[in-house]
Amino acid sequence: MTGTLQFPAPTALQYFAALVADDASLPLLEAAVAVAQDMHPGLDTQAVLAEVDGLAATLRRRLPTDAGALQRLTLLNRYFFGELGFAGNVNDYYDPANSDVSAVLTRRRGIPITLAIVYLELATQLGLTAAGVSFPGHFLVKLSMPQGEVVIDPFSGQSLSREELDERLMPFRRQRGLVGDDDVPLGLFLQAAPARDVIARLLRNLKEIHRSAGDLPRLLAVLERLVILLPDDGPERRDRGLVYAELGRSDRACDDIAHYLAVCPDEPDAPVLRRRLAGWRAQPRPPLH
Repeated sequence: MTGTLQFPAPTALQYFAALVADDASLPLLEAAVAVAQDMHPGLDTQAVLAEVDGLAATLRRRLPTDAGALQRLTLLNRYFFGELGFAGNVNDYYDPANSDVSAVLTRRRGIPITLAIVYLELATQLGLTAAGVSFPGHFLVKLSMPQGEVVIDPFSGQSLSREELDERLMPFRRQRGLVGDDDVPLGLFLQAAPARDVIARLLRNLKEIHRSAGDLPRLLAVLERLVILLPDDGPERRDRGLVYAELGRSDRACDDIAHYLAVCPDEPDAPVLRRRLAGWRAQPRPPLH
């Protein structure tokens, strides 16, 4: 009798790669939940998704069948920020758990981007047209309403006026000389962020947290995902190569730095990296055992 074929379960990275393979079908919430598998290898992503679906189902049961967009939005905000108590973690903003959607659901605390990801899923399941906005310094949410767009800060639950958005943007404009004759319209900073860009911003937040903490294994795990997500991004390959080198994996470092130098040959750091690459290649290979 022929036995049943057994296929190995995908690794966490293979699962993530499958999720982000195609822009048209990239599931924002599921990909964001999968990021936390580096911190929690046994995390059941489907259970987390089911938890969010349960919140959305509760909300839909309360919704009158003839509810318009404004009534849906009002109900969502009362439920999300009021009843459920989701808010920004002002006491420990740089806690890595704030970038873990499963932890955000449990603690009801997070950073703007993770709060936004949960909010966007609930808004979509409620029939609202919502999108994330990669606003400088602070991720936002915008909703398309019959009366126009509504922009919400998921960290505070505040609905932001044009004047408030301009005020928040002013430090960024001044820093980059985008004032006066070179002023850039506010609308350009309120474009909907594609799911791939949202996941990249989430990962880059974690990248800086782990870099600042000197946690090389976790930094490498984040960079592995960034390279999968953004295969054409030379600097991410460079950064992964440098972490490989710090961890003594010079063969992997060589591959990544060689790739970076091939696609970014004229960057200011290229001469130094060419010398480092030559040094790694000159090292004797470890003996076979």
